[in-house]
Amino acid sequence: MFAGVNVIYTHHMKRFLSNIFSTIFACMALMFIMMNATSCANIIPPGGGPRDTIPPHLVLSLPRDSATQVHPSRITLTFDEFVEAKDVQQNLVVSPNPKNLPVVDYKLRNVTIKLKDSLQPNTTYSLNFGNSIRDVNEGNPAKNFTFVFSTGKKIDTKTFSGSVVLAETGKIDTTLIVALYKNLADTAVIKTTPMYYTFLDGKGNFKFRFLPEGNYAAYVLPNDYVKKYDDSTKLFAFLDSTVHISDSSKPVLFYAYEEAKKKTKSTTAPTAPVKAKNIKEDKRLRFHTDFDNGKQDLLSKYLALTFNRKVEKIDSSMIALCDTNYHPVKGYTLQLDSTAHKLLISYPWKEDVAFKLIVQKEAATDSAGVTLFKTDTVSFYTKKEADYGSLKIRFTNLDVSRHPVLELIQDDKIVFSHRMTQKTFYQKLYYPGDYEIRVLYDDNQNGIWDPGNFKLKKQPEQVKSIEKKINIRNNWDNEYELRL
Repeated sequence: MFAGVNVIYTHHMKRFLSNIFSTIFACMALMFIMMNATSCANIIPPGGGPRDTIPPHLVLSLPRDSATQVHPSRITLTFDEFVEAKDVQQNLVVSPNPKNLPVVDYKLRNVTIKLKDSLQPNTTYSLNFGNSIRDVNEGNPAKNFTFVFSTGKKIDTKTFSGSVVLAETGKIDTTLIVALYKNLADTAVIKTTPMYYTFLDGKGNFKFRFLPEGNYAAYVLPNDYVKKYDDSTKLFAFLDSTVHISDSSKPVLFYAYEEAKKKTKSTTAPTAPVKAKNIKEDKRLRFHTDFDNGKQDLLSKYLALTFNRKVEKIDSSMIALCDTNYHPVKGYTLQLDSTAHKLLISYPWKEDVAFKLIVQKEAATDSAGVTLFKTDTVSFYTKKEADYGSLKIRFTNLDVSRHPVLELIQDDKIVFSHRMTQKTFYQKLYYPGDYEIRVLYDDNQNGIWDPGNFKLKKQPEQVKSIEKKINIRNNWDNEYELRL
């Protein structure tokens, strides 16, 4: 009987020990898996699932955000995930503007800021990091993250906003900054850096926050190292009066301009003429025409003959514009342009007409007495009206009392302008292609845009730009209704 009990006891003991070892092994395996998973999570983000799009969130700071009556020399910001601070020097805006930028560092979940300037009493300070603080794994930015504190008893809460456009083109330049000065003298923007400044967003808008109430001089400047208006070739804008910033402040609009254009310097050094024994200089006088595929442009008043060097004399009796039967036509004129390199033949061109231009050898003579190499006969046709398109533009809100000038733009150049005396423009023939549309409000009615002058307190003339391009198709009635 005892032997049987012993067998049963041994059997149960083996099962008991087996269960214990199995449990221990399972626990050890689970711990091993968890340790590896934790270790891997620090290096490689988990696969699968939706992409993390949540930006870092501030969970702790020293001093606390919006603290008052504090004078920190060091600020520590702690976020809910690992972060990095990228391009801080290009993004960080400290207000009021310090003499020395703070030193910014980051590690793990912390961003530290060491302030190098002594703090002013009773002043609200804001540190706007732009989009420079990002999470490590996905690079999600904490957009326009701003930390605020005050050395006084309160946080200033006044705001000032508006937008900036380029006066000459009606477009925007997001590299500019808006600057505020407590010093209201005109020389302040020339000699000193601003007390406050802020960047423009992608639409040319700006907004100051955490400002104290008061009077300010406001300007637009390039975001360069000096942040001063010390060069008339810089983009610049000013308001007609000082700004009183309060709870009732309204948005403003700046028109930025360059008072003087930058002079481009040639980077290539002049080279000495190449002397070659076997190469003779071409002393012959030649000309070429500016036809488009052998056809004369109907919209061009002139047929131009361009010479390879300056012409001293033109003998009009040696030049004849003829029909296909060599009968001279009537009504054309000849004129040498101011450069003496082009002979302009003016004629009221009609569509799809064939001509022959006879230029005899003695028609042109240069300063050395050299004439043309030979007599030439140039055959050409005028273009057809179907090669062009008609253009009609109706403006729904054009103020004709402001002397508007319609401008057609290609490759950032004005290729056509027309003074508008009514809200509708029509031209029977115009060149096919894509065009930008601008309207210049020509205050002095000289037909061109004029910049401002800060010393004379003269604002630049304004240009309104249409965002959408127009397309002129040949042999087509192109009609557009536009709103400025």
